[in-house]
Amino acid sequence: MATATSTPPAQPRAQLIHIEVDRRLGHEWDEWNGKPLPSGGDFSAPPGLFFRFAGLTLAVLASAAALLLYIVAPRLGALAPALPRVLWISLAALTGLAWLWFGLAVLSFYSGTNLLPERLLERGLYLRLMNYTSALSRAFGKRDWVEHAAIDIYNTLAVRRGRKVGKGELLVLIPRCLSKQALDGVLEIAGRYEVPVFVATRGQLARRVIRERRPRAVVAVACERDMMTGLRDVAGKLPVLGLTMQLPNGPCRDAVLDLPQMEEWVRGWISTSSSPASR
Repeated sequence: MATATSTPPAQPRAQLIHIEVDRRLGHEWDEWNGKPLPSGGDFSAPPGLFFRFAGLTLAVLASAAALLLYIVAPRLGALAPALPRVLWISLAALTGLAWLWFGLAVLSFYSGTNLLPERLLERGLYLRLMNYTSALSRAFGKRDWVEHAAIDIYNTLAVRRGRKVGKGELLVLIPRCLSKQALDGVLEIAGRYEVPVFVATRGQLARRVIRERRPRAVVAVACERDMMTGLRDVAGKLPVLGLTMQLPNGPCRDAVLDLPQMEEWVRGWISTSSSPASR
């Protein structure tokens, strides 16, 4: 007598939502010449690379401010003799504070303990330094590597905060250029934790989705260049973790990502009572 075999239930998959808005994703790659990207589109870099360029950025900014003040000081002195001295002292004080903050940021990363609050670190001043450093690194042809290192540092600092949200309070934002395998993997992970997935077909999607859905945390996927823009737009307003991609076929097509890392982040955000294992 034949016995019926039960079919295991299919893994749940998250709903995929497309939203079109105004700024085109991928515009940062408009100058791409069509040649294969270095290292198969993998721009992984050690944290020290960003810190070196960030230190250089602070030095350049301080030097530029000093040069400007040196040029205008005679005219300012003609208006008020004490004004140049006051401005020099102010510039020295600000420069000292900037280097003190930078030292604490570096120490926070390497010591394993965040020594500054979010608004003075990964969700505040660090975001500004990331953008200034990115601009400087372009002149050295190291933009993508420096940005990758900066995002890794940002994620490390953000994860240490140990925040928890409910499954209905987390969003996953992905680009439309993922490979089919990567997209299927993202949907399976999001489905297991009942997290909605939004496809960013335009760059300002993040702001619109956040305004409409009001999440308490976001896991975003993008290349280094678009991730920098997204973090600048969003990370100052709510917690974000940014997962960068590899671009084996060039920008904006068949991108792949670290799916185990994504699941670790999604599981880490969602409170224990909301995880699949607890039900």
